[in-house]
Amino acid sequence: MQALMKKLKGLEERPGLVTFQGQPLTLLGPEIKPGLKAPDFTVVDKDLKPVNLSDFKDQILVISVTPSLDTPVCDLQARRFNQEAAGLSDKVAVINISMDLPFAIARFCTQAGIDRVYALSDYQEASFGRNYGVLIKELRLLSRAVFVIDSNGLVRYVEIVPEITQEPDYEKALSVVKELK
Repeated sequence: MQALMKKLKGLEERPGLVTFQGQPLTLLGPEIKPGLKAPDFTVVDKDLKPVNLSDFKDQILVISVTPSLDTPVCDLQARRFNQEAAGLSDKVAVINISMDLPFAIARFCTQAGIDRVYALSDYQEASFGRNYGVLIKELRLLSRAVFVIDSNGLVRYVEIVPEITQEPDYEKALSVVKELK
């Protein structure tokens, strides 16, 4: 835990970009904009195996970011992207990243029938949250967001949802994916 606290010190703080039930929160990490090279990250799968950005090399990647799959809006977001993933090319990978424990993620996916989205956890080092600027300082959760990365590793779409209790704009993200195919 001390190692993680060291990594969190010195991160750029971006206050007030998001709210939770109207209360402003602070995001830690850099602002990621379209056109930038996608930062690397290390998260874990349900078996605690590391997963990195490079595992999706040469694919278009949709990254759905949720605070916790145990909440109604996160549940809706995961299910919606799972449904949408069924109609996408095999050159497109859809992942969901949250701070949920891998065991809880596995249980959720089984119960919800999530079988087209790779559900991953950032709980160990907050690597994704720190590198993509979506780690909430006050809650140590990830802010609701969607990123689309092209097959060359460039960020093509970013949405950080201003109010965490609201859903992202699925259509905008998916229209970018369709343009990239």
